[in-house]
Amino acid sequence: MSTDESRIRIVWVYPDLLSTYGDRGNVLILARRAEQRRLPVETMEVRSDQPVPRSADIYLIGGGEDGPQALAAQRLAADGTLRASAESGSVIFAICAGYQLLGHSFFAKGVQCPGLGLLDLHSDRGPTRAVGELAGDIDPRLGLPPLSGFENHGGRTHLGRGVNPLARVTTGVGNDGTTEGAWFGKTLGTYSHGPALARNPALADLLLRWAIGADRLPPLDDTWPDRLRAERRAAVAAPAGRP
Repeated sequence: MSTDESRIRIVWVYPDLLSTYGDRGNVLILARRAEQRRLPVETMEVRSDQPVPRSADIYLIGGGEDGPQALAAQRLAADGTLRASAESGSVIFAICAGYQLLGHSFFAKGVQCPGLGLLDLHSDRGPTRAVGELAGDIDPRLGLPPLSGFENHGGRTHLGRGVNPLARVTTGVGNDGTTEGAWFGKTLGTYSHGPALARNPALADLLLRWAIGADRLPPLDDTWPDRLRAERRAAVAAPAGRP
């Protein structure tokens, strides 16, 4: 946890550049699920003209367009906080463009751009745009139910040996039509919008557990999130042309 051991400190990184498809909801979900368990939490939004604080427990990065993604990568590299924080054990959770910039390189407006190198992966452009429902079976070592989300990206991401796929794709494209997302240590990235943590509350709880060093958390009433997940899973499982 942060230097104030009584609080979980959550930082939303560069919302002025990286915040698409409701990614702010990830901040709200994490804070709410902590509060429901009487875990004091503090949230902070850090714009791209501000230094990223070094004492956070969880850093969240959203999706964005090519230009903002490239600018964010440049500023985060110059800032240096995410690398230092990852090395010191903070949790980093990144979506779509934010996920790509955690790797070694990505393409923006046809130009290859250097990433932060926090995950052993690189991204390029795919033959088509991946748009629609995204689902997959999450790495069993994480102990989570299947992934549910929405994707909208033109990139394809290729994993190196130093990183684990978050999930094996059952619907959609994800990284390359076979795997989706990646994780190593307490750094995790995904193409899943929705927002991701609203559609995957168990994933939100995993991030909280990583942040506080707990093996488990008190259970919550997830009736409504479970209904949403069931509806989306039924929709992607339905034969084409049928409701």
